[in-house]
Order: sequence, then C-alpha cells, then structure tokens
Amino acid sequence: MNRALRWTAWVFAVIMLIAVVFLVWANIVMQGTRSAALQVWRDDRVAVRDAGDAVVMTPTGTANGAGIVFIPGAKVDPYAYMATFRQVVASGTTVVITKPTLHLAFFDTRPLSTFESHAPDVRSWAVGGHSLGGVRACQLAPDADGLLLLGSYCANDISKSYISVLSVSGSRDGLSTPEKVDAARHLLPSNAMTVEVQGANHADFGAYGAQPGDRTATITPAEARSQITAAVERWVSALPAGSSLR
Repeated sequence: MNRALRWTAWVFAVIMLIAVVFLVWANIVMQGTRSAALQVWRDDRVAVRDAGDAVVMTPTGTANGAGIVFIPGAKVDPYAYMATFRQVVASGTTVVITKPTLHLAFFDTRPLSTFESHAPDVRSWAVGGHSLGGVRACQLAPDADGLLLLGSYCANDISKSYISVLSVSGSRDGLSTPEKVDAARHLLPSNAMTVEVQGANHADFGAYGAQPGDRTATITPAEARSQITAAVERWVSALPAGSSLR
C-alpha cells in the first residue's frame, strides 16, 4: 500500500512539474518591436484599443466594410502584428488581432463571432493567421468570407470552399518553407491567390525580431512589409464587403 502511494505521489509530482514547465514556456512570448508598435499608435489614421481578448485596429477615416480576425503565430505577442496591418487598416479595413489561449492557437476554441463582436459595423469578415495561427484560421475558414495566410498553410482540406483565399509566403522562410507551402497548396481552392515575397523570412510577417529556426532575410523588414501590405490590400479590395457570403 505504501509503495502504491509513493508511486502515485511521484507520478502526480512529475505531472505537476511538466505542467508548470509548460505554462512557463508558453508564457515566454516573442515580444513585439516597441518602435514599430509606437509608429502605429501615433498614426492618426488608425485607432487601436485593447479589448481584453484581442487588439482591435479600426480606420479613423472611411471604412470599407471589411474586417479580418487575425490569429498570431505560436508565442508571438499580438502587438507584433500591428505594424503588418497598419496600412491595411489606414486604407479602411478593420483588423482584430486575437490573444490566443496560452499564446498557442490550437488551444483557442473560441468561435469567430467572439472577435467579430468587437466591430459590429463590419459587413464581411475574413479570418487569417501567421504560422500556427494560420493553421487555426484554416479550421475557422468555413465560418468566414475569406482566408488570409501569412507564412502559413492549411492542415485541413478547404479545396471545395468558395471563400476568397490569399496565401503570402516568403522565399527565405525557414519554418513555413516554400516546399511546405507548395506541398499544402492542393488543400486550398483552385482559385486561391498566392504571393511569394522574394527575400522575406518567417519573422518578416510580424515585428518581433529574429526567430529560432528561421533563415536570414535578404530584404529589409520595411521592404518585406511593403510587399505583404500591397498583396493584402489588393486581396481585401476584392472581398465581398457589401454583403456576406455566409
């Protein structure tokens, strides 16, 4: 009996230790670059507010009726994507950047409606994500009018879907490599738009510094962001902003 109790206590202790280590690891996030975030806060074309479960970016000028619920990559600070969407929001699109449970998208089971409620005036919603956030976005795609993948790819098959899809990748991405993106292309609709930014790496889709396992970019973050922004703006302009497809 004593041996069984000791064994049970050891097993419980090991499980608790693993849980504590995991929680500590999950909460060590890749912080957003302060200077890049400050530029967005100071941009009078963009309004930013923290809604608790998300960072909400809205245009201060004329809105185009479109919105994007964007899911961060694993352990990346949501504020790191403010610079990525600065110009997109300034051009009229609302962007809601989620705060995933434990900073990991696959633990977040909340529906899109949770985040859409932060911008009730938006008429057409797309879902998007970076890296692991993009994998989660693919799972939510049936509930959206569009899907935006930044340095990511789907693990589930949405090839029969009628939603508008844009996949932007980087030729120097060391995590969502060009080979991985190409291998998952058949899971997207045949008319999905794909853009490969030459010289961009995985971390170029946010502003949070270098990431372990990534390759070295051959263009500047500003150059990469400009091309990513241009691709997203072209895609957003084709979204059904006047009425939802759902």
